[in-house]
Formats: sequence, C-alpha cells, structure tokens
Amino acid sequence: MRFATADLPGVPATLGSAPEDFVVEELPLYEPSGEGPHTYLTVEKRNLSTLDAVRTLARHFQLDARDLGTAGMKDRRAVTSQHISVPGLDPARAEGLTLEAAGGSLRVLAARRHGNKLKTGHLTGNRFALVLDLPAGADPAEAAARAQATLDRLTITGVPNYYGEQRFGAAGDNAAKGREALAGRGPRDPRERRLVISALQSTLFNQVLEVRLADGPPRRLLLGDLAGRPGGHRQFRVEDVAREQPRADAGEIVPTGPMFGPKMSVPTPGSPAANLEESILTDAHLSLQDFARAGRLAEGTRRDLAFTVTTPTASHAAGRLHLGFSLPRGAYATIVLGELTKSQAPVRAPVRGEAGSPAQTPDPDSDPEEVEAP
Repeated sequence: MRFATADLPGVPATLGSAPEDFVVEELPLYEPSGEGPHTYLTVEKRNLSTLDAVRTLARHFQLDARDLGTAGMKDRRAVTSQHISVPGLDPARAEGLTLEAAGGSLRVLAARRHGNKLKTGHLTGNRFALVLDLPAGADPAEAAARAQATLDRLTITGVPNYYGEQRFGAAGDNAAKGREALAGRGPRDPRERRLVISALQSTLFNQVLEVRLADGPPRRLLLGDLAGRPGGHRQFRVEDVAREQPRADAGEIVPTGPMFGPKMSVPTPGSPAANLEESILTDAHLSLQDFARAGRLAEGTRRDLAFTVTTPTASHAAGRLHLGFSLPRGAYATIVLGELTKSQAPVRAPVRGEAGSPAQTPDPDSDPEEVEAP
C-alpha cells in the first residue's frame, strides 16, 4: 500500500484494545418521518456485531431477523451507534430497552416511525473517535502534532480509497476463493460466493490504485478516466485533463476505478486510463467474461479512487493519542490510520476468535437505487 502522505513522519501508535477506544457514530442519509409501518431504532451497542444486534432484537420482539433492516455493518469490538429498522413495532415498546447477548450489550437510544425498511447504503458516512496507545518514551504532544499535520494534508489531497484488509478475510484468502467461485468451484451459498468474488474485485481495484499512486496523488486524473461527484453514481469521461484537474484537486470530482464486471462502465477505449485497467486484468489472467459467468453476483461497478476526511482532530490526554474524523460511507478508517502510522500492519491485535479489524465502515457497492432516500 502506498501512502498519499509518504513525505510526512509517521506516528508510532496502535489502536487501544478496549471497545471504548473505538467509537463510531453512524451518520444517517435521512431522518425518520415519524409515520409509517417501520420503526427506526437508534441503537448503541458495545462489543456486539451488527448481525448479533439484529438477531438479539429479532428474538426479543419475536420477529424474523431478515425483516429487520440496517444501513451498514458496524464492528464488534467497539462502541457504535447505528440505526436498525423493525417492522410493525410500537416505538414505546423499544424506548429505553437494554439487552445483553453474545458477550456484548445494546441499548435503544431513540425509536421513531418511518415508511420504509432501512437498506444497505442508507447512510452518509460515519464519525470516528479513536484512542491510540503510544510507545514508552514517546512525546504525546509531538505525536498529536504529527497526526494533525497528516490529517490536515489528507483533507487537501484526499485519501487513497483502498479496500482494507477486513475485505479479504481473516486468513487473507477470500480473493483466491473468488477465483475458484468464478471457475464454478468454491462455496455454493450465494452470499458467500458474492463475498469472495467481491474480494477478488477489490484486490484488482487496489492494484489499479497502487499503480496510479506511483505517479501522483489519489485525485490525479488520467485521460479517458471516468470521473464524477464523490459518492455519486454518474460519471463522465475525462477528455481534457488540464481543464478538469483543478476540479479534482478541489474535491468537486474524483476519478473512479474498476470493480470489474460485465455491466461496469469502462474508460475511453485506447486511453491511458483504459490501458491501465486492461493491463491489471490481463496480468491477473482474467477477463470481463469470467465475471459475467457469475451473473448478478459480479455485475461490476465503479468506485471512487479517493475519499475525503472531514472535521479531523488530534489531541493527547493521559499519555494517549485521541483522534476524531468523519468518513463517507464505504471508506475504511484503517486506511486513515495507516497514513498516520505509515504502517501496513494491523493497527489493533485481533481478539482470539475474532476475524478482521474493528476499523471498517460499511461497504458502498450496493445497487444505486438502494442508496437513494425514499
């Protein structure tokens, strides 16, 4: 992984081990209207995954967990707040509710009616409050100053929108399983097949981003690029780099990279952007037709090559580093932490039996119609 802030010194820090050292607040795409057949619960959970929270609420209200809705997945070893929709529930039954399950707990902070079930992507992003441990002898004030300088730079350059290691499974072999799935082997369950094929697509996306970063910052445009508003679903082909680059530098538009599949829009044929993406696919001994065989599990899409950090803060207290920042949906906090520490190693040791890292935000690769407010 290449860093957009490689010229700035890193901070030798690791994310604290307690759930309270990783706090996430989901930022909703819209507020519940107060009317409708669904009730939106604002839930604070501690040491509990989103799936476990959904199952716990479903059992308590004697419902099928599949009927509950969420905008995104939040990690287990953390304190997180998010919204969960429950059909046919009187809000009064949920207000103030506290439940324990799976070694963690949840409490309902608010309950309000709305007209539709929450779907994946119904959020604008997440706000993070992280606490990092510093090595013995480190100067907390210097660490905070370095961290703030890096965060400030990232607000200008944008952050490389890598997929984090969580995407590739605890053993890092999901992409290899994705190849097997494209060949008609591997897992049979459609959800698991989608997961591993997506990991393969994500690996190829990361490779495209890696090559591009070798020649410039993450918002640098190439002739023929497909670019658009950050987080948008409509792109245009870049025909005049000199004209469009100032808009990209200002964060008004961003180049996109490939999540390969037969329905994915492609850069201008024969352009530098198209040649780069085709070379990555060729070097992987794959084609769009390979993904077409997976049908709806691998239709393909575009993903922004950079994302923006907003409202970043860095301070210190009691010898520890405190960070705050907001990220758009689909961005990984681990990538920001990597820029700060200049390390590609996990920023937090996993708990025994826990897969992945606690610094992942929801994945954005849902259908466009699923991320529009009703």
